[in-house]
Amino acid sequence: MRKPFLSIVIILAGILSNSILKAQNPQWNAAEIKLNLEKLNVLGSVLYFAAHPDDENTRLIAWLAQEKKYKTGYLSLTRGDGGQNLIGTEQGIELGLIRTQELLAARKIDKGEQFFSSAYDFGFSKTPEETFEFWDKQRVLREAVWIIRKFRPDVIITRFPPDTRGGHGHHQASAILAHEAFKAAADPTRFPEQLQFVKPWQTKRLLWNTANFGGQNNTREDQLKIDIGDYNALLGASYGEIAAHSRSSHKSQGFGSAAQRGSSIEYFDYVDGEPAQKTLLDGVETSWKRVQNGTKIQSLINHINQTYQIDKPELIINELIQLHKALDQIDNDYWKNEKKKEVEKLILACGGIWFESIASNASYAIGDQMKVGHTVIVRRPNVSAELIRLNGEIRHKTLRTNQAQRDSILVPANNTTQPYWLIEPHGKGKFNVGDFNLTGYPENPNGPEVSFELRINGENLTFNQPIQYKYTDPVRGEIYNPIVILPQLSAKSSSTLALTQNAAAVKVNLTFQKNGAENISAFTVIPHVPKGWEVSPASIDLSFDKGLRTLSREITVKPLDGSKSSIDTLSFLLAQKEPLKEIKSIDYTHIPNIEYFPDLALKLSNINLINRIKTVAYIHGAGDLIPESLAAIGIKVDVLNSEQALKSDISSYDAVILGVRIFNVNKEIAQLQNKLLAYVHAGGTVLEQYNVNNGLVSKNFGPFPFSIGRSRVTDELAEVHFDRNDPIFNYPNKISDADFAYWVQERGLYFAENIDQRYRTPIQIQDPGEPLHNGSLLIAEYGKGKFVYTSLSFFRQLPAGIPGAYRLFVNLLSKSK
Repeated sequence: MRKPFLSIVIILAGILSNSILKAQNPQWNAAEIKLNLEKLNVLGSVLYFAAHPDDENTRLIAWLAQEKKYKTGYLSLTRGDGGQNLIGTEQGIELGLIRTQELLAARKIDKGEQFFSSAYDFGFSKTPEETFEFWDKQRVLREAVWIIRKFRPDVIITRFPPDTRGGHGHHQASAILAHEAFKAAADPTRFPEQLQFVKPWQTKRLLWNTANFGGQNNTREDQLKIDIGDYNALLGASYGEIAAHSRSSHKSQGFGSAAQRGSSIEYFDYVDGEPAQKTLLDGVETSWKRVQNGTKIQSLINHINQTYQIDKPELIINELIQLHKALDQIDNDYWKNEKKKEVEKLILACGGIWFESIASNASYAIGDQMKVGHTVIVRRPNVSAELIRLNGEIRHKTLRTNQAQRDSILVPANNTTQPYWLIEPHGKGKFNVGDFNLTGYPENPNGPEVSFELRINGENLTFNQPIQYKYTDPVRGEIYNPIVILPQLSAKSSSTLALTQNAAAVKVNLTFQKNGAENISAFTVIPHVPKGWEVSPASIDLSFDKGLRTLSREITVKPLDGSKSSIDTLSFLLAQKEPLKEIKSIDYTHIPNIEYFPDLALKLSNINLINRIKTVAYIHGAGDLIPESLAAIGIKVDVLNSEQALKSDISSYDAVILGVRIFNVNKEIAQLQNKLLAYVHAGGTVLEQYNVNNGLVSKNFGPFPFSIGRSRVTDELAEVHFDRNDPIFNYPNKISDADFAYWVQERGLYFAENIDQRYRTPIQIQDPGEPLHNGSLLIAEYGKGKFVYTSLSFFRQLPAGIPGAYRLFVNLLSKSK
């Protein structure tokens, strides 16, 4: 059964005044209806505040939202773009898109609401000072204040402290911002431009949700303690069980969780505001006494709860309508609109009223007319319902009990469905969102939709329904995905990386796709060539014959000065000076399909490279783009799964490469390692990439002992101290300081420790103020061959086209002279 979609539009309650519900209409069972009826009597709210997807305390959010029935939100400052991916090869903004949907899936389970700022997760940071250099502290603070003033929490809870106990610099920064925003939101002199839409808001208190994990216990018995281990009979689950389902939505991070049952104590440390003695909302009136003229409302809700019959929910619809009208009489616009939305959802649920808007195609282009079919049905008896208008068009069709009413209309495709935070190019530490009013939303708030105006038991209500595409999968069954609106023309390159080796020209194939209606058939595309490069042809004219949707063209790329390594980006413009877009798709079964449209960009990289490696085997880890990257420099890569690697004769390969985190995810790694070390002993080369130090399947990483720590160097341009006499830096490519230029996001992560002396450790690096660390590169001669363990972030550098990273990686794979 599909769960209700709790639209983020709820945060606009303070500035919207009409009774329009924008949501997937609820499909609640009788117990869920009862729980939401009880929620009508609760006027409290809590905002959880942290840095990343997965930082939130899902058990606490579930308890706050469903046991205490408070309006509960989670503000994740970032979308988790800079983390690692356990389920695929997506990195950067693509990983952020996945984690956005995973967070929304988690919130559908624990019933919290989800918010984001424009901060970009640029990777691990060791200090809040470094974090704020990237994030633009004042901008993120302004956004946090905006969200607080709209959501109006009675209590704000942080996951982390503002000091080194918080670990990650992003974590510390989130606590600092939470405290500053707590104060600024109440101050009318701070960000006064917001006050034409929202009012200053004084949160009652700010608390830190302390914890005991990661070897650090920040809980104390003198802190506020709350037992959130309750069992909810209406839901048939404890909050530990609900939290496990919610937490397990974070699949890209490998956070599948076991259910917990029984008493569970959470600890809270005072930060600011009025201290709490017994409960999180001490001193906050959460009943209708909070609102002037609320006595009548309280009485109506009590009566509705008393008369509700689980087998005949439709009998309370008239009283819900009476309540809906009575809410117009209260003086508090914020709670009036919040509760009217809750009542509207309950009216739909009690009447078994269901509707959907389904497009005939999965995607359209700007300017197209979408044919959208609509179905509406009332499934409970004795409910008077009529479809009055559909997208403003008069219908006046009576809805008979359990008889589906179908209709269709044409809806113009006016705007692409590009995620709003990706419309403009993002900076190194922030997304550039032109419309500040979009701040906070997890997704586009104004996607393609249809409005249904229904008359239910005499009351006219309007509901906005997202347009979706529906199909039936033979295994998964009925699948709903968001509708996609594309640019008129898009293109895809045969490779995201144009690697020119030693100044040789390289050819790249571009496939152009016409997405729109037949009346537009001619386009001109102009390569926007960076200085120092030559691209031919200088312009590309496209003419699509009737019925033709794709055309292919070849371009030639060459550096003007091939004597040095260089890296640039080639983009493309339409004749109207608009950027040419690429269509990218992300498809996983645990989240809706994702399609977005980045500017078509071709990374240009000229590498002065000597490469004698012909064929390598790559064995899967958690997923990276190393195979595609090596293919770009002419290496044949055979990608093997564990079974193939165990059964194959690997002696013919020049080298074998293990994917990132293979010791975390591959259950056959112990067997594989025995075979790989035998291959090395006989004269082969094995290169292992980084692993994280928890959740290891095996700790026998190489021929000699070492362990995995948590040290890393996050400054991607940190000075690299290397033994220039070591063979690894001299054959076949002579490595110099210049080869460590242009690196992205970090130097390396999860460095080796306790390293056996039989390994050479020819690199030492450090972040500012820290000691040199020698655990990023380990090399050992073993038998006739060579074993390499490296936690340098080649998995980021090679797809980014970093010339020096390619030169060093080839050296690591190569046998010495």
